[in-house]
Amino acid sequence: MKSSLVFTLMLTGLVSILPQSSPSDCVCDLKNSEHPFPHDKLQTVENSASKCTKNITPQQAMEVEGLLLGLKRRLPQLEADVSVLEQEDDGDLYGTVSLQVIENELSLIQNLIAKLNSTTHSHQRLNTDTAEQLQKLKEEMGKLEKFDNMQVVRGKEVNKRLRRDLDQCQNGHHPTAPPPEPAPGNCPLGHLRSVTGPNTYSVTEYGASYTYGSWGRDPKPAAGKESWFWIVPLTSSNVFSNFVRLYSSLSSLVVGVSVPGSVAIHSSNPTTNTIQGPNVVMYGDALYYNCYNKDAVCRFNITAKTVTTMDLPKGTGFNSKFNFCHLDACYGYTDMDLATDESGVWVIYSSPDNFGNLVLAEVIPDSPPTLGRTWTTSAHKRAVTNTFMACGVLYATRYLSKEAEEIFYSFDTVSGRERYDISMEIKKMSTNIQSLNYSPFDHMLYAYSDSMVVSYKVNFG
Repeated sequence: MKSSLVFTLMLTGLVSILPQSSPSDCVCDLKNSEHPFPHDKLQTVENSASKCTKNITPQQAMEVEGLLLGLKRRLPQLEADVSVLEQEDDGDLYGTVSLQVIENELSLIQNLIAKLNSTTHSHQRLNTDTAEQLQKLKEEMGKLEKFDNMQVVRGKEVNKRLRRDLDQCQNGHHPTAPPPEPAPGNCPLGHLRSVTGPNTYSVTEYGASYTYGSWGRDPKPAAGKESWFWIVPLTSSNVFSNFVRLYSSLSSLVVGVSVPGSVAIHSSNPTTNTIQGPNVVMYGDALYYNCYNKDAVCRFNITAKTVTTMDLPKGTGFNSKFNFCHLDACYGYTDMDLATDESGVWVIYSSPDNFGNLVLAEVIPDSPPTLGRTWTTSAHKRAVTNTFMACGVLYATRYLSKEAEEIFYSFDTVSGRERYDISMEIKKMSTNIQSLNYSPFDHMLYAYSDSMVVSYKVNFG
């Protein structure tokens, strides 16, 4: 081997090799012609990105949304209360109570506005700071990309663009199918499109005493009672009641001024033909409900103060045999649900003959009431939390979370078509909804929710 040997190596322009001579071996000196990678800067960028992620959270956006929703709900209610006070002020107790309610509403609204302003200013400062940090991060990342000699980052960006273009091309040839339209029905209002609100939410004059109950309006009111509201709290064991309480207006109900007052079905509670369970409706100046300890529907005439009954088919569940339920609990004594819509009164129940699924039947509002046409469905009663009728269509809800219920199912009595893809959410003011009634008089849903009375607007189109 010659005493001098020269090696020339090319290492992608990064390394130069200087040969040295030795009688027995050869040594190569490697010199990096590029700047060293700035690991400290990369660590700084990672820390800054992590800080941005921690500073901006979905909860902050939800906080503002919640405050705006609170204002949206309270302002119309305040306007309505003021309007009612102007029309019905008697210069005495009613006016004093109404003014107190309005003052409380104003105080709550002012608190919401103050909190919204404070939160908004805080978010604006955070947005400004974050924008500056993001600009710095962008500049630092631009500097770091210069060390990407193998073009890895740039190659990933090119692949991402190609993948996006390919997806757009494929979607252009195979467009997403539009959501299915409801089957044609006979509703002059059109199809149910959404449920918005709450429009009204309040405790009653009973406070938090009675968790179960129902309330609403008469879709076919007697003359002079068009503006009346009613409420039935289950005053015994959250299961039984023996009276209905009447109010001349919504504001009267909210402030607890009952005119003409309560109408008793019987002096005892419970007893034969008194109310069992929260699923109660009023129609044509009469109350319809599950009779105490019977598989039957009772009709209580408000004016005559008389009760007539209608037996349901043999085997119909009662006394908590087929309740409304969700995964965590069932609502006791909800075997029968009464409902009203544009065509009259309905009863929803279950029986072993239909494997515990929902059965829908017309109630002919005579005295006594009689059972009309009946439909069976495939929706299991214990998978449902509530039902209501609107324009001849049965709708069922289920529990999503403490904040929302979902209308997930419908059955059209005209076409006989069932759907499980309704997917309309109802925002809750409390965890549970014990009863849900639709009134075609004003196209509102009336919910009794853990002692609170809540209303929602039903939108058709």
